[in-house]
Amino acid sequence: MSHEIENMMYVGNEPWHGLGKAIPEGKKLSVPEAITAAGLDWEVGMQKVYVNASYDKKQYPALKDYMATYRKTDNKILGIVSEKYAPLQNKDAFNWFQPFLDANAATLETAGSLYEGRRIWVLAKIADCTAGIKGSDEVSQYILLSNSHDGSLAVRVGFTPIRVVCNNTLCIAHESKASKLLKVRHSSQLIKNLDLVRETMNLAAQEFEATVVQYKALAAQDIDSASLEIYVRKVFNIEKTGGDKLLPKIIHLFENGLGSREAGETYWGAYNAVNGYFNYFRGKTQENSLNSIWFGESAELNKKALTVALKMAA
Repeated sequence: MSHEIENMMYVGNEPWHGLGKAIPEGKKLSVPEAITAAGLDWEVGMQKVYVNASYDKKQYPALKDYMATYRKTDNKILGIVSEKYAPLQNKDAFNWFQPFLDANAATLETAGSLYEGRRIWVLAKIADCTAGIKGSDEVSQYILLSNSHDGSLAVRVGFTPIRVVCNNTLCIAHESKASKLLKVRHSSQLIKNLDLVRETMNLAAQEFEATVVQYKALAAQDIDSASLEIYVRKVFNIEKTGGDKLLPKIIHLFENGLGSREAGETYWGAYNAVNGYFNYFRGKTQENSLNSIWFGESAELNKKALTVALKMAA
């Protein structure tokens, strides 16, 4: 297993080239089962940071307030944070999904850790929330909870549509309060704030329906080769004389990538070609691509790709 994904479990089809522990299709994991399968059955501790007595106290006065987060099972240092930092334990991240599991409203599908435990995620599929876009081409709605144990990210929770045929992470078409990826700071009010997030998300199912309408609009609008090139240039801000390496990759994905047959020569196909590039090829490794599409620059470009497609198809 590549070193950037430390541990991972998934239910059903292999994501990201088969990395992780496979769980049989259709198995409904309990929280304890999922934590163990994902290799996340450990806790985070905090210790004060000690520095050499000769360090420059005037230049670095805040060092006295710093703490180190570490994994209790092996004392692995995860990050340096302020003394006000409150870790979200992995068990609490999983337990946040318990009401959804109890109501048979969602099932845990994948979870794991990146970068030696510094970042973790839990992805749950929402029951009875799959919509057809074009023929057999379907999109399902998921809930993504992501967290860092090194202070680099707030706790994030939000809806994440995923295209079934290729496991691609898509974007919500609308930017209402309910559809945005919600962020919760690591503080003493963390668990209480997560409860408020759940209330907001319970009101957001209608956003998926609205997004599906937009996806269908893209699937109903054909695109020619000239417009496809214009679309890619707009998404990536490529000048008319540039893009010699990127354009052929996107065109190849448009014509031959996962799900290209289902999407056809439409703006839905164009968006998914760019989206497929973000999910699988933008980054030196699959794990870098995953990290970027969920947490980094690709997430923002993915939003832009959908927005540009919708404007051009209108």
